Amino acid sequence: MRKNIVLVGFMGTGKSTVGKLLAEQLNRTFYDMDDVIVEKEGKSVAEIFSTKGERYFREVERKWTINYCTKKENAVVALGGGAFVQAPIREACLAHTEVVLLSLSWETWVERMEELKEGRPLLQEKNVKEIRNLFEERATMYAEAHHRIVTDGFTPEEVTEQIIALLQDEMQE
Repeated sequence: MRKNIVLVGFMGTGKSTVGKLLAEQLNRTFYDMDDVIVEKEGKSVAEIFSTKGERYFREVERKWTINYCTKKENAVVALGGGAFVQAPIREACLAHTEVVLLSLSWETWVERMEELKEGRPLLQEKNVKEIRNLFEERATMYAEAHHRIVTDGFTPEEVTEQIIALLQDEMQE
């Protein structure tokens, strides 16, 4: 059985967009974990944060992410920006999947920030300095990924091709 491919990285790095393209190219099923959580909970991520809090969201995220990453087959899974920070998720992904970090520079991220705000509770609650701290804190956890692709200056299609080239050996049955 081929390992699932899990995309991690800070919010706005293109995990969902690239994940869909990658799944199409590799004839795999794509799962966006934020969408899975919304479906399972019957509420948007923002609604979950506002009605039940971040702690509840992280518990639900942990349950479904570990389940999808370890029990689904032939999948590409895009994690929410904070998921890989959770040790149980990180450990399960590193042990059972090929983890690809999509990273970008802070400067590029800031350029995208305004278009990213909608539907992202953490961006609405924090100022730029707090977001940068989060960006830098999460970078240490993201660095544990098996592979890293820098997305600055590349289209989603180009990033997808880079991932396929990088994982060619791992994807052989």
